[in-house]
Amino acid sequence: MTEIDFWFSIGSTYTFLSVNRISEVAKRENIKFNWKPFSVRKIMMDMDNIPFTPPSKKIKSDYMWRDIERRAKFYDFHALVPAPYPLKEFDLANQIAILGMNEGWGIEYVISTYKRWFQEGKEPATEPNLTEIFKELNLQKEETLNKAESTEIYKQYEENTENAYKSGVFGSPTFIYKGEVFWGDDRLEDCIKWINIK
Repeated sequence: MTEIDFWFSIGSTYTFLSVNRISEVAKRENIKFNWKPFSVRKIMMDMDNIPFTPPSKKIKSDYMWRDIERRAKFYDFHALVPAPYPLKEFDLANQIAILGMNEGWGIEYVISTYKRWFQEGKEPATEPNLTEIFKELNLQKEETLNKAESTEIYKQYEENTENAYKSGVFGSPTFIYKGEVFWGDDRLEDCIKWINIK
């Protein structure tokens, strides 16, 4: 089966679109996506790339929210925008994702987190949202948080981020097939076209 590395950060707005449709794409195209959480924030800071938060970028920010809303309609789901942004618990949200990928519940966690964020206005890794998601996934909250905040998971988070950067990742979502980098939700289909061409 063809495999694509799916690099993402919970906190990236456009990743909402990919997360909501990637399972369907995987089934339709018979592709396995390797979900890889990393810190896009760290990479962007290292590149002096400050995204949509400064007041001077309001025009771009307004466009982003409207663009996400439109694209969601293209894919036949809805987005309640603007969503809470930027995230207060960005790193925690992604460290939980890493733990979940290790333990087998990560994809469900990421999908639920994004749906709650963009369709219910519930910010990731904050309360009461976190407690609700853990209950939904039958996870013990205190134990799960302790593991997610452990040195082991933090090191894996750093390693993922370093590996992402070395692989040419500079934004989320990014899809990589055999070294070819495709950045952005709208480049997912281009990645699949490239596979078919090769």
